[in-house]
Amino acid sequence: MENLIDLLLVDPSATYRQFPKGHILQYPGDVKARKYYVKKGLVRSYIIDSKGKEHIFMFAPEDWIIADIESLEYQKPSTLFIDCLEDSELIVFAKDILSQKNVSKEMVMRYTDRLYRRMGALQRRVLMMMSVPAIDRYNYFLETYPELPERIPQRMIATYLGITPQALSTLRTKMAQSKLS
Repeated sequence: MENLIDLLLVDPSATYRQFPKGHILQYPGDVKARKYYVKKGLVRSYIIDSKGKEHIFMFAPEDWIIADIESLEYQKPSTLFIDCLEDSELIVFAKDILSQKNVSKEMVMRYTDRLYRRMGALQRRVLMMMSVPAIDRYNYFLETYPELPERIPQRMIATYLGITPQALSTLRTKMAQSKLS
């Protein structure tokens, strides 16, 4: 995020923290949700259903913000796990930045623009999960997170796409073969 130092000065609750790979930042049921700006590393949010199956909601590489929005905005217990997939350097925000008194109009505009872009991406993802073939969902994943296939296991990509690892492997093989033709 541009002018991160400005945000830190505006929000006295913001702290810089380092977390090791595998550290769980948030558990379902937590009541003090936080926002995490990823300065370095990789973070994800996910749920585990009643059958023990993991469903990845989103990945947050460098320069992304991740949070359980419903928990933050409505002070509800969180529903998402949030954990570090790599050693990570994060800026942790306890409050809504925009509620601070000394926030400039420019900062509000940048934050709002980023929020709308993120909402649009999530809307597109939900619609794709409901109606688009797996190959198109995979291509969308590659467009959204071009650096991630080298940083995360294929099983996590498959989980994010809502398909099995075997289906992802088949998809990748078909894509590689079509590029050779």
